[in-house]
Amino acid sequence: MTAYVLVHGSHGSGAFWAPIARELALREHHVVAVDQPWHGTEAHLPTAYQTQDLYALATEPSPLAGIGLDDFERRVTGAVRRVARAAPDGRVVLVGHSMGGCSVSRVANAVPELLAHLVYMTACCFSPGVPSIDAVMTRPEAATAVVPAGQVVGDPRELGVLRLNFRSEDPEDLAVFREMFCADHAEPDFLRVLAGLQPDEAVDVNGDHAVGEIATWGRIPRTYLRFGADRLLPPALQDLMIRLADERTPDNPFRVRDFPAAPHMGPRDPDPVVAALTGLDDGP
Repeated sequence: MTAYVLVHGSHGSGAFWAPIARELALREHHVVAVDQPWHGTEAHLPTAYQTQDLYALATEPSPLAGIGLDDFERRVTGAVRRVARAAPDGRVVLVGHSMGGCSVSRVANAVPELLAHLVYMTACCFSPGVPSIDAVMTRPEAATAVVPAGQVVGDPRELGVLRLNFRSEDPEDLAVFREMFCADHAEPDFLRVLAGLQPDEAVDVNGDHAVGEIATWGRIPRTYLRFGADRLLPPALQDLMIRLADERTPDNPFRVRDFPAAPHMGPRDPDPVVAALTGLDDGP
């Protein structure tokens, strides 16, 4: 039995991991999918989001304002500590998707002794030269990234959150969301993805640093699940993060598992990802 802690990405929740977590559990592994503060079962849904009052949606306050990576790291570290107590060897496999990679690196600095393996699933993995989401998205490798600049509701600095209206009926908005998350999905699958997202994400996390330290993060085995059809974190950007990490710890490089056709939200069939997670010690 292996113990896994799974960390969701931006605008997401632990429910994102349900197909993968279910299959891991059916294979008799111990799995916990974490909800970050004010996400998932704690999600804040603005009243104006429910009513689709777009004028009010631009100004309605959010409790995520002021939340940052310190809060995210504390939440995940707490889960890791609890899961590790029940793990056979006292250690867990920590997996992050997208922005969840920031927590993976932060937690690896905080409790490296509790981590058997780090997995970045098309996820943020930062280095000193590109220490944050804001920094990495200015790199040339991010030039083709599809980002929702025209879909942001209100002023993020005034609201303290990046607010997106996933219930929009605007065809342009929907086209951007589809391209970002799952361009290859059929319409019913795409709508299910949107239904699982929440409108607010803490804007401070974009500028917060999440660099793994060589003495802690750098000594934990790590794997990158590279999604070749990701349009939010393009393959060139994933490759950059992998390369910069490997340059810092040449004796402990990433093991890369390539999923050439996978979009940002991952393949519709969870089995290949489950196989990667259960075969972390297989091969180079």
